[in-house]
Amino acid sequence: MRGLSRAPIPDGIPLVLASGSPRRAQLLRAAGYEFTIDPASDDAECGVCSRETAPELVARYAYRKAESVVRRHGRAMILAADTVASCGGQILGKPHNEEHAAEMLRTLSGRRHDVYTGVCLWSSGESRCTVDVVRTELQMQSLSETMIREYLDTLLWEGKAGAFGFQDGNDWIEIVGGGSESNVVGLPMERLKELLENFHSVAETIDARQSETPTSNE
Repeated sequence: MRGLSRAPIPDGIPLVLASGSPRRAQLLRAAGYEFTIDPASDDAECGVCSRETAPELVARYAYRKAESVVRRHGRAMILAADTVASCGGQILGKPHNEEHAAEMLRTLSGRRHDVYTGVCLWSSGESRCTVDVVRTELQMQSLSETMIREYLDTLLWEGKAGAFGFQDGNDWIEIVGGGSESNVVGLPMERLKELLENFHSVAETIDARQSETPTSNE
């Protein structure tokens, strides 16, 4: 992916990616960011509320991922993100296995759906944080069982929200209305640039005892 947006890190502090996702790391490198990787704990992605919408879920998970890493860094900008697909009110995260992936692809087949990514930036030195959510609408062509099985055989669905990767070269997925391609991959680079540029004006001071996710800027 070329021409990705980039902004200086506020106050010149180190950037830490709180994710083991190779796709998010690839996006940051392609944009020219220098960063280290410190993956969030696995339990940051737990506790789904039945009344929670997809934007609320990704905002909460992004915040929790940053929270699980921030105390390990004295002065740094922690970047965390979480991505899910949503179709007809059903939230589609990462598939548990191949059959679960097949179910997701059948659900999305021939339908429009949304991909949401929650982004959290947390300055550990200042204890200031901002959370935002970006939405991209996609259209998936109708998939035959043969198409689904052929894609499953590639194993490219593993670890991907909705059981597919926009970056995998599938010609059966297209972005509707000029939305963010990098958001579908897992990190909205255009919005990340804006959040970094405006961090001091949009970030909130975080109490160490605070458990609620700060209000999203969406």
